[in-house]
Amino acid sequence: MGTPLDVIPKNAPLTAGFPDPIHDAQACFRAVMNALARPGSHQNVTSVGLEPPKPLTPAAAAIALTLLDYDTPVWLDRPLMASEAVKAFLRFHTGAPIVTEPIEAAFALVSDPAHLIPLASFNQGSAEYPDLSTTVVLTGQNFNNALSVKLTGPGIKDTARLAAGPIPPIFWEQVISNNKQFPRGIDLIFAGETEIVALPRSTRITISEA
Repeated sequence: MGTPLDVIPKNAPLTAGFPDPIHDAQACFRAVMNALARPGSHQNVTSVGLEPPKPLTPAAAAIALTLLDYDTPVWLDRPLMASEAVKAFLRFHTGAPIVTEPIEAAFALVSDPAHLIPLASFNQGSAEYPDLSTTVVLTGQNFNNALSVKLTGPGIKDTARLAAGPIPPIFWEQVISNNKQFPRGIDLIFAGETEIVALPRSTRITISEA
């Protein structure tokens, strides 16, 4: 069940959203769409002026302000769910219902990706409605991670590489299993400090040899 918009603690601090809501959201939307269309590519996210409550990062906040609304239930990992300020920020600026079960979520925001729950916990969509699957946003990502994976598939000329972290130890094995379900399966967005990289379920993953 989602949490109603008006259930916001009276004492929860509330920080501002986009300085220029229309143009900032448009720029962020283009970055997300470009990232999904070109898996593995780095796209700049407009988050200038955003100071969301921690542990929500500016890049993740920009994505949330751009993509979430009253019809997009969102799941928060434990650190985000524990913050009344984060929940108040998301409810006020997006109206998105916050759900407690990952399978009910259209989007998931993850502030502690090293302890991400199994990807199979999220909504995988169905053969008839694959678009009902969850999009998972991993925050605090470092794209200089030593271990990289090879990407092939739609939107990629020949091959691309992606190095991201922190992630769980068996994360890439889970992604491979997820993407084998295509057209079902979740989509992933890796959010760094100012850049994002997307990994749609149509992408094929090859793990590099150690």
